[in-house]
Amino acid sequence: MKKMIFPVIILLIVSVFPIHLLIANYGNITQEVTQAIRRGSSRDLARNFGNNVDLAVPGNDGTYSKAHAELIMRNFFSDNRPDSFTINHQGASRDGSLYVIGTFETTGNKSYRTYFLIKKVSDNYFIHQLQFELQ
Repeated sequence: MKKMIFPVIILLIVSVFPIHLLIANYGNITQEVTQAIRRGSSRDLARNFGNNVDLAVPGNDGTYSKAHAELIMRNFFSDNRPDSFTINHQGASRDGSLYVIGTFETTGNKSYRTYFLIKKVSDNYFIHQLQFELQ
């Protein structure tokens, strides 16, 4: 029995280790995006957009330029003042992207399921997809 425990522990460590490294590498942008959402700062959020971003918020759903997406987010945050943002789950996709699922609460007692996907392009990390879905 003891002989089986050690290989199982090693297997678990090896299989989980790369995901933790990936999440650690994405840590700064994840933290920046999370803080921008908590503050309702479209400017800080847009700093992490690529040239184009897939954006889905009530009333707007599509692929937008960085500038257009920032304007949409400014209007969204203007209509939905932030109260809190909590990360519920995060992980890595098979292609090396990082995803975060959370809950965005507004001062008007609205709750949005929030999802963002971060991809590495060259040596930089960008928000590739951002969604706010009313719950």
